Amino acid sequence: MIKSLAYLGVESPEHTQWERFGPEVLGLQHAGHGADGAVRFRIDEAAHRITIHPGERNAIAYIGWSVKDEADAKAIAGRVNAHGLEVTRSRSDENAERKVEGFYWFKDPSGFRHELAWGQYHTVAPFHPGRPLGGFRTAEQGLGHVVLAVADLAEGDRFYRDVLGFHQSDTVRDGPLEAHFYHINGRHHSLAISSLPTREVAFLHLMIEVNSLDDVGTAHDICAQRGIPITTTLGRHSNDHMISFYMYTPSGFRLEYGWGGLDVDHDLWVPRTYDKPSSWGHHRQHKELTALMMEPALEPAPTR
Repeated sequence: MIKSLAYLGVESPEHTQWERFGPEVLGLQHAGHGADGAVRFRIDEAAHRITIHPGERNAIAYIGWSVKDEADAKAIAGRVNAHGLEVTRSRSDENAERKVEGFYWFKDPSGFRHELAWGQYHTVAPFHPGRPLGGFRTAEQGLGHVVLAVADLAEGDRFYRDVLGFHQSDTVRDGPLEAHFYHINGRHHSLAISSLPTREVAFLHLMIEVNSLDDVGTAHDICAQRGIPITTTLGRHSNDHMISFYMYTPSGFRLEYGWGGLDVDHDLWVPRTYDKPSSWGHHRQHKELTALMMEPALEPAPTR
């Protein structure tokens, strides 16, 4: 019943750096500020999908998932509650901040805050990218995808599939790396989870997908020109066929900027297991980033 990744909220002491980074590097449209001074961004007709709140530390604040209506949100919330997790109905001021009709929120077994939102506001004003850009691939596929390192991979797999209703796309097992990928619409995955031997939980990255390979190349050049660290070189993933590269954001988490992701038909899809995450490229740029478990990442933030 979850339809797509609707929005993402981050808190960061570097939130003002996004005023330029979002439009000039990523091509996002500045969508004003929140009551707390948060910087908001559009990538399509939705009022905003990415919000960077001011905060004392870099941390993931919330992950918003789109559902059809309140009835669907209640049904999922009921399963979450039956799983032993507390579920809370949003306040009116929170609805206004997220630009939705309402949501239920909870923290998953690893401590990440998730929001089941319905009635996301859209605007009739056309999307205007912050730099020349062919637009982002969103629509029914939503914002993109998120990848989380969870405390217990088997428990996380059961929770996201049996409780939240995600569908398995495939698994990657490469040495110490094991990751599960899940779809909820035509996008190959809107969520992936992994486990890290060096820390229990972490926000690994957000992926946004553009409509043109040239736009990926342009972003790559902009990062090189501005000295923005590219943590993983241009490459193609083995499972979703995405051609992408990874960069550091001002808030310390990685962002995958990609094109050409594979579509899935749930009724026909057969999950696979891959022995490598990429078919070519995607080389780590720094010695300390040669393995997934060494990458810096955001931790779950306090309730906002």
